Amino acid sequence: MTSNVPSSAPYTDYPLPESLCYLNGRYGRVCDTQVSVMDRGFIFGDGVYEVLPAYNGRVFCFEQHMARLDRSLQALRIPNPLSREEWQSIARRLIDDLSQNTGAADQLIYIQVTRGVAPRDHVMLPGLKPTVYVMASEMKLASTAQREHGVACVTADDFRWKKADIKATSLLGAVFARQISADADALETVMFRDGMLSEAAASNVWVVKNGVVAGPPKDNLVLEGIRFGLIERICRADGIPFELRPIGRAEVLAADELLLSSATKEVLPITQLDGKAVGTGQPGPVYARLYAGYQAVKAAECA
Repeated sequence: MTSNVPSSAPYTDYPLPESLCYLNGRYGRVCDTQVSVMDRGFIFGDGVYEVLPAYNGRVFCFEQHMARLDRSLQALRIPNPLSREEWQSIARRLIDDLSQNTGAADQLIYIQVTRGVAPRDHVMLPGLKPTVYVMASEMKLASTAQREHGVACVTADDFRWKKADIKATSLLGAVFARQISADADALETVMFRDGMLSEAAASNVWVVKNGVVAGPPKDNLVLEGIRFGLIERICRADGIPFELRPIGRAEVLAADELLLSSATKEVLPITQLDGKAVGTGQPGPVYARLYAGYQAVKAAECA
């Protein structure tokens, strides 16, 4: 039986990048690369991912990202298919290619590993060969206006599953959460589970009160962002008190400063939450110190 759909038919009205990517040992262009429809990542979202920032052609916090990738893979019982050296080699080639073709100095390396291709069965079938996909894209950092004036966010109940500590590809919950803020013309959705702060749709959230930086505890309800350790490191170096503990909604609403952190946001101030000013309504002094510290670490590690 023949198909009525030509093999070259586009799958989207949005143009796909022509940049280089890696799939299962081979390099090709993103716009041409395909995986099996029976891949468990496609059928079940049965896989994990990592997003590594690269500045000036050098991957930032590589070891920390690889350690988190290992943790996520172990949680899903998927063997890590590549060594540290192989992951780094792939990233290096993709970074160089994108830099040569676009001039992009700051990039994101996206890694995805799924359980592999198999007949559809909910059981974690043993012995499958993991599917490995890696691509590079230009990193869009926060704008000057966002840094000078801060950003608006909204709040919502955290309706996602209770294994948020796994950086899994099944991100429908995060998609819904992010859409809440998009519909409100806000940058992020700050979420609460049973009245306690968890995280944002695609960021970690930090509360500043009386000069102390606080974040929620590391547990199964929060993805431990790479910036957890980095922000603690910056705080310790600059003499800023830092703590991880349960944080209630009332404490968030009464904060002097609220901050977002992620690979692309780095550290970013929230100055409006649910239409109300956070603190003075302007980026605060602790944000300024953390952002300066962040840039210093970047300069030291990615010069």
